[in-house]
Amino acid sequence: MRLIDTHSHIYLEDFDTDRNQVVQSAMESGIIAILLPNVDAQTVEPLFQVCDRFPDYAFPMMGLHPSSVDASYASQLKKIEKMLVCRNYAGIGEIGIDLYWDQQFLKEQKEAFEEQLRWSIDMQLPVSIHTRNAFQEVFDSIHKVGKEKIRGVFHCFSGKAEDLEEIKRLANFKIGINGNITYKKSQLPEILQQAPVEMLLFETDSPYLAPVPYRGKRNEPMYLLETVRKTASIYQNTPEEVANQTSKNALDLFNICVKTRSQCTFTR
Repeated sequence: MRLIDTHSHIYLEDFDTDRNQVVQSAMESGIIAILLPNVDAQTVEPLFQVCDRFPDYAFPMMGLHPSSVDASYASQLKKIEKMLVCRNYAGIGEIGIDLYWDQQFLKEQKEAFEEQLRWSIDMQLPVSIHTRNAFQEVFDSIHKVGKEKIRGVFHCFSGKAEDLEEIKRLANFKIGINGNITYKKSQLPEILQQAPVEMLLFETDSPYLAPVPYRGKRNEPMYLLETVRKTASIYQNTPEEVANQTSKNALDLFNICVKTRSQCTFTR
């Protein structure tokens, strides 16, 4: 089984005591790459450190998370924009609009999101989009900036059937599936029946959203196997076939070149 965790935050302090073991366990579970989206200006350095420790295995993205956008977001966005020339990135992310907790900075979130969408066009990179209670706002911004020029993934997809249909119409987007598909009250298993497996990416969002039976614990890449098994059962397919197809999807979308484990040299 060849798996790619397309969205993980293993650079956060939650993993400071056992990060090497977490990566080792991921490798032994068949995960051939982990993609790391940035959060804000404060997470850039720890993100770089992890990618440098695990080159050709941990791949960075660069962006400003919508939850980190406030009235003074412009200065932080400028700092992050300067990072775009520092190294190669798998994509622009994690970006988007989040109205779950607070709508106070909706205008600023839209401005930051659309600016980063323009980065993705200029750099010809895919985007990893965070959207919570904001699908219509995100769709509006994508259409405004230019849907035909933007490609990417709706990270941690939790939308309704009509949201999935709109994403299909965008044509150049995939949906990220993670641990929430294993939750008892999740409606995703029913909605996914309308999505081809070629549209799926697997992700953990570690340390968040651990799948059953690990729900409530710190999530980590090796737990992705539970998400794969659940998804395979929905498609009435084998975990190996679903894993291989979604890995192909990831390689087609993101700016990464995955080496075999024997080719990777890590700094311990």
